[in-house]
Amino acid sequence: MASGPRVGLAEIMLPARQPGSSIMPGKVNPVMPEVINQIAFQVIGNDHTICLASEAGQLELNVMEPVLVFNLLQSISIMNNGFRAFTDNCLKGIEANEDRLKEYVEKSVGIITAVNPHIGYEAAARVAKEAIATGQSVRELCVKNGVLSQEDLELILDPFEMTHPGIAGATLLKKN
Repeated sequence: MASGPRVGLAEIMLPARQPGSSIMPGKVNPVMPEVINQIAFQVIGNDHTICLASEAGQLELNVMEPVLVFNLLQSISIMNNGFRAFTDNCLKGIEANEDRLKEYVEKSVGIITAVNPHIGYEAAARVAKEAIATGQSVRELCVKNGVLSQEDLELILDPFEMTHPGIAGATLLKKN
């Protein structure tokens, strides 16, 4: 989601928490997400220890209780501290790369599903195939081919309109 200044998905921008990469100036190292990975590895190891200790108790003696409790409490502690640090030093500072996200929505062929009720399956399939073949957006092709007006597409392809239940741009269908 945030691989570098101009690579990967680039959907989000992580807050910088240390000087950048030693080999790639301008890159923000994902140190806080990496901390969460390290915590996960430790907790997984602790969980395995807890499982083995639980299996090793015989005749209700529970001689493995100290290692079991130690690892359980350590896991709780490092998760609590790690999640708090991650929230304060990363999560609260994450910003959406709105331009990139808009570009992804606009260039997605999947948005043809919002157009489909307005132009029919056959026309939608033709637009989708042409979009895939040419790299043009669904919006560009609908306007270019005279399938829908730019004004109608503004309503139909509004990302917020597409996230609501029902048909995006349903008011247009009621007009016709």
